[in-house]
Amino acid sequence: MSKIVLVAACALIDADGRILLAQRPEGKSLAGLWEFPGGKVEQGESPETTLIRELYEELGINVNEPCLAPLTFASFAYEDFHLLMPLYVCRRWEGTPTGREGQALKWVAPMRLRDYPMPPADEPLIPFLMELAVN
Repeated sequence: MSKIVLVAACALIDADGRILLAQRPEGKSLAGLWEFPGGKVEQGESPETTLIRELYEELGINVNEPCLAPLTFASFAYEDFHLLMPLYVCRRWEGTPTGREGQALKWVAPMRLRDYPMPPADEPLIPFLMELAVN
């Protein structure tokens, strides 16, 4: 049995209903692929605390925990670990998202998410975001 890695991800949704994607920078695994911002849950952190920390570190925005709403999760077996990734939705934050780690950012309409190559674990999350946009 491979080890389970818990990673929290967030779909930031702007006033126009677009979702923020971040491109994995060169030098990281899966470089060049587009993903939802977030990161690995550290010892002693909740997924919400992780997102608040990661969204500040990666994008320079401040998010309050009540603004994070759980939507769904991904469970995916990579070769050397199993990824468990809760996906949260956030529509309210302070600041303007900026790629603070050199990553490209793009606001994407939910129906266009499939136009961006993503890590395999992120792909099953797309239909939930498309459904959210329709309702």
